[in-house]
Amino acid sequence: MKVTVIGVGNIGGAIARGLAKGSILKASDITCTDLVQENLDKMLQANNSFIISKNNLEAVKNADIVIIAVKPWRVESVISEIKYALNYENQIIISIAAGIPFDRLNEFLDKDPRPESTNTPAVFRVIPNTAIEVCSSMTFVSSCNATHEQEELVVNLFNELGSAMLIEENLMTAGTALASSGIAFAMRYIRASSEGGVELGFYPDQAKEIVLKTVKGAVDLLLSNKSNPETEIDKVTTPGGITIRGLNEMELAGFTPSVIRGLKASK
Repeated sequence: MKVTVIGVGNIGGAIARGLAKGSILKASDITCTDLVQENLDKMLQANNSFIISKNNLEAVKNADIVIIAVKPWRVESVISEIKYALNYENQIIISIAAGIPFDRLNEFLDKDPRPESTNTPAVFRVIPNTAIEVCSSMTFVSSCNATHEQEELVVNLFNELGSAMLIEENLMTAGTALASSGIAFAMRYIRASSEGGVELGFYPDQAKEIVLKTVKGAVDLLLSNKSNPETEIDKVTTPGGITIRGLNEMELAGFTPSVIRGLKASK
């Protein structure tokens, strides 16, 4: 299988590097294109088996999957450049651009007035978060005109970069708030808790290490036990104990409502 990634900046480059480390593709299966030579040089520094190019038109011709990882405002011009070189019967097109729905993508991909061409490609929208850089992204996948086999293939590809979930397009915005913006919210908790650790007497680096390992432990517990957060909270909240006092103080300050309001504001 051959994959072309158009745009290997922060996200596109992370996708290509992550896929090359996985079990499905090798770096030599991946063509990377970009307008900026520095981005292409970084890809070769990461793995000199990547195929690099500045010619999008040539790069897509033999690809099974074309990943468009450019800024949203460039998506239309990139598709206009490559669409007549695409074979909609055999190729899968993936857009990483947030905020461009399928109806617009399909307009961009419309090949009329060339009725002899198949005009309904399999199109995917994929929204990762920045943890894709370390192959730990929570990635949302949505499909249009795709078969079940194509959906499985794309989900499996992005599972190589963390965890991928197939959802309906109408949940994409909510998913972005929960996972893409959500990673910033998690960072803000880590920062606040680290600052609290300093007030409690730890050095900043010590406090950060403690908080990071505590958060990781909480995640590992929930994933391993497949439990509800409240179940794990109950294990450490003894009657009259310090943990329940701390939780109640946080709730009095609006902890849960603030998180929910922040998520809704990001949607």
